[in-house]
Amino acid sequence: MARRSRSALPKHVSPARDRYGNVRLRFRKGLFSTYLKSPFPSDAFDDEYQAALRSEKAGHGEIGKARTKAGSMAALVVSYYGSPEFLSNATSTRTTYRRICERIRNEHGDKMVRDLRRQHVKAMLGKMSATPAAANNYLKILRVLMRHALDAETIARDPTQGVRGYGQKSGGFHTWSEAEIAAYEARHPIGTKPRLAMALMLYTGQRLGDAVKLGWKDVSKSRISVRQEKTGTPLAIKMHASLIEALQMAPPDKATFLLTSFGKPFTAAGFGNWFRDRCNEAGLPHCASHGLRKAAARRLAEAGNSINHIAAVTGHLSLKEVERYTRAADQEKMADAAVDTMPIRSDQKPRQSQQSGIVGQTDN
Repeated sequence: MARRSRSALPKHVSPARDRYGNVRLRFRKGLFSTYLKSPFPSDAFDDEYQAALRSEKAGHGEIGKARTKAGSMAALVVSYYGSPEFLSNATSTRTTYRRICERIRNEHGDKMVRDLRRQHVKAMLGKMSATPAAANNYLKILRVLMRHALDAETIARDPTQGVRGYGQKSGGFHTWSEAEIAAYEARHPIGTKPRLAMALMLYTGQRLGDAVKLGWKDVSKSRISVRQEKTGTPLAIKMHASLIEALQMAPPDKATFLLTSFGKPFTAAGFGNWFRDRCNEAGLPHCASHGLRKAAARRLAEAGNSINHIAAVTGHLSLKEVERYTRAADQEKMADAAVDTMPIRSDQKPRQSQQSGIVGQTDN
């Protein structure tokens, strides 16, 4: 097995020799240790890694079947993993759902589903008051599990019905400002892989899981095509001049633009860890890859594009979600543009606000 660079592997993972002398990838966190069987990088490796982070070994087939009691929360989770509702989700969604399901199983797996009441659900959420966003996600997955239990006739009533989550006080991932974009660009100039990574997300407005799959195969003349993993939405996006400039350093004969130090395509988890380090190098520990998707939406909004135009780039199916993404748009700039459309005299028709192209032509 070829030697691997420790820096390219996820946190807590390193090469190690097993008792047979074979070099394998080993996860070690505190007292918990396990070998990861799937090749790195791969989606299967990501699943095992996430399971290892939860101090559990990823099983095969129906995970945990032998350890569950019929009618228990643990049995419900295992049953849900084998359902069409779970398996039809995108890989990234399954990973997210599995992480929360495993938390529910660890905390309440021995309890019987039929005994779960509304007051119990509220008590669970009450213990998570310090992390309201996590509590809301916890409630969301509980609702999913209860719908599965209703379908399986394990329960007659949904105990999560009518339970309200926490009000959203946060906009989620931080939206990169122009100053932060400039700081990153100063640290990672044109011609570097970190700069290419930023350009792919900022000038296409895509999620990191889709950005890491892009390659020359997706480029046709002045457009780059994306089929979003999460929604299946196909997009054809005009390439911004800054993206074209950054792509000059991309390898011409590889499947994807972004490659690991081993010359392999990134997985979403691997890229997230790698990009986290690049942000830290630029003095931006509060910035993350998803914030660039929001920054793209912000730029498009500030350039005067409609919500429909912005969605044509980002691929959002919900216009309400686009509105949430563009809350960081420069209010003063947009207010000035709106006021300029007002007539000077009462008999003068309102002027139309000028719109830039779909891919934002804003100041960098």
